[in-house]
Amino acid sequence: MKKLALPLSEETALSLHAGDSVLLSGTVYTARDCAHKRMIALLDENKELPFPYKDAFIYYAGPCPAPDGKACGSCGPTTSSRMNVFAPRLLDAGLGGMIGKGEMSEETRDALQRNKRVYFAAIGGAGALYGNAIAKAECVAFPDLLSEAVYRLEITDFPVVVAHDAHGDTVYRS
Repeated sequence: MKKLALPLSEETALSLHAGDSVLLSGTVYTARDCAHKRMIALLDENKELPFPYKDAFIYYAGPCPAPDGKACGSCGPTTSSRMNVFAPRLLDAGLGGMIGKGEMSEETRDALQRNKRVYFAAIGGAGALYGNAIAKAECVAFPDLLSEAVYRLEITDFPVVVAHDAHGDTVYRS
């Protein structure tokens, strides 16, 4: 298992291959459908996003409120395919990659390869495990969206698998 710090350099992204098990540490930003719609609207208006997305990773998740003594509650991945309509545009604009659940579209895989980025799969149903890997959680954009707002998460040893790599390979092909 590889231990990696975010953001990933191009060299590190290119060293990863579909199926590699990884423990991620560093900063990720949560975003689901509603936040993605707002991000694209801002880009369409030539406005800056309200968080530093260049080279950043978006985790397709909505964190639950933190119980006493924790930075975050359960924070499992949501279905990534719903973000296929947004992902290529964000990758081409400089996004570092994504973390989610399930396969992404061919257009998204092409954008990952074109931009030398990776998509990590997280384990569905393991929200409590992921919540325990979060050291800090802070809402940084669109607070009116509640759990679908953008949160900056500081993660440590966050277990994922390289699902789509920068070479065009995927764990979802038989």
